[in-house]
Amino acid sequence: MNKAQLVEAIADKMGGRQQAADAVDAVLDAIVRAVVAGDRVSVTGFGSFEKVDRPARYARNPQTGERVRVKKTSVPRFRAGQGFKDLVSGSKKLPKNDIAVKKAPKGSLTGPTATIAKAAGKKAAAKKATGAAKKAAAKKVTAAAKKATAKQAAGAKKTTAAAKKTTATKAAAKKTTAKKAPAKKATAKKAPAKKSTARKTTAKKTTTRGK
Repeated sequence: MNKAQLVEAIADKMGGRQQAADAVDAVLDAIVRAVVAGDRVSVTGFGSFEKVDRPARYARNPQTGERVRVKKTSVPRFRAGQGFKDLVSGSKKLPKNDIAVKKAPKGSLTGPTATIAKAAGKKAAAKKATGAAKKAAAKKVTAAAKKATAKQAAGAKKTTAAAKKTTATKAAAKKTTAKKAPAKKATAKKAPAKKSTARKTTAKKTTTRGK
């Protein structure tokens, strides 16, 4: 019997195939997580699952016969309960209209309950922490973007104001230069008059000497 056949076998009792598949997945997941964490999962009448540490050792390759060193490792182990053993050996008859392995009394199921609760708590805490971290990061990015935008806007305003001032200064300088230009032209025109006066003075001096 594989997993799909197991689901089909309990589908009627669970109210549907999907519910049965979810139940099987949940049970297997709980057992695996508990054993990986080092807990022992014990179900009265069925058996127990536990983690076993194997020390480093030497083994032989069955094909070549070569001696190979095997590293230290951990393996899962299942030990059948006495009720399970009795049913398999035939010392007890398998009930037709009843559950072969009855529900364990309260407190007999060890390991998974606390482990599952811890795992669920850790997952929830991790999700909350991740969500909070993402929100905080998003807020920081948004704040940084707003600051950068504000700085750019302020810089753009300052640049525009400076450009306007520079333009106004250049315009004023052009006006001042334009106003001063005629004065230079007038001065240039008056210069020849001085030269003619100097010539007249020289003529007068020459006439006086002749007399």
